[in-house]
Amino acid sequence: MRTSQSQAASAVVPAGQGGPAGEGASARGRLPGMAMMFGSGLSNQVGAATGALAFGVIGPAGVVAVRQWVAGAVLLTVGRPRIRAFTWRQWWPLLCLAAVFATMNLSLYTAIDRVGLGLAVTLEFLGPLSVALAASRRAVDLGCAAVAGVAVVALARPRPSTDYVGIALGLLAAACWASYILLNRTVGARLPGVEGSAAAAGISGLLYLPVGIVVLAHHPPTATALACAATAGILSSAVPFLADLLALRRVDARFFGIFMSVNPVLAALVGMVVLGQALDWVECLAIAAIVTANGVSVLSRS
Repeated sequence: MRTSQSQAASAVVPAGQGGPAGEGASARGRLPGMAMMFGSGLSNQVGAATGALAFGVIGPAGVVAVRQWVAGAVLLTVGRPRIRAFTWRQWWPLLCLAAVFATMNLSLYTAIDRVGLGLAVTLEFLGPLSVALAASRRAVDLGCAAVAGVAVVALARPRPSTDYVGIALGLLAAACWASYILLNRTVGARLPGVEGSAAAAGISGLLYLPVGIVVLAHHPPTATALACAATAGILSSAVPFLADLLALRRVDARFFGIFMSVNPVLAALVGMVVLGQALDWVECLAIAAIVTANGVSVLSRS
């Protein structure tokens, strides 16, 4: 779910942006690459589900705060950004990136609390899909956009149990993910390696210091709740981030973009197994339609 640094990096792929190492990947490296991508997606969704287990104690905001602190600490250690050397031209997109990252995770986790893991991640997945389709005028991409739009209408169809706030939060997470992709390109062009992503994660963690202190003061956490939130930070940020970097050295960008579509499916399965969140047949068809739209769009690009 796209609720992590690795999601933002991988989300660039459907828009046709491939990593330099991925383009020359050999067939021999594809199998371990697939294993890494599957492990990344599964880790991401299990992390989100684990964090959701703490909602009843510290709420989505408390979980996101702890997750951001853990993710920031881990990624700062890995990326080691040279913050004192940054210029204003590097700082402004970095600050925007951190703000979008913080908003994306809070809106997504609140959506998970209201509409379930599978639907929330599927709605968020519309962010990278929209970026991939927005700049295209090809008939196949316009068709994919139409299919995705119909799927969203099906997910949001009026019913007595429809949670419009939860759907709106999922779409907000999608808009944040789309913005994150575009900002990530700017930051990546202006800062070397993963310094930009690491710095953004650290700043996002700082933004959540006052939020986390207030939330945890009003909702005293248990050791189990803190462990679940911290696990979400590791499984949904640190593990996918490193796994995706290694996977992109073994598979090409097109294949990576196709495989990325497994995330909404994994989210639905993990939500059912871990959280007991079952989907009806219309919701399953809508998820399948959005996943298919992404796959067709990526496959049709050379």
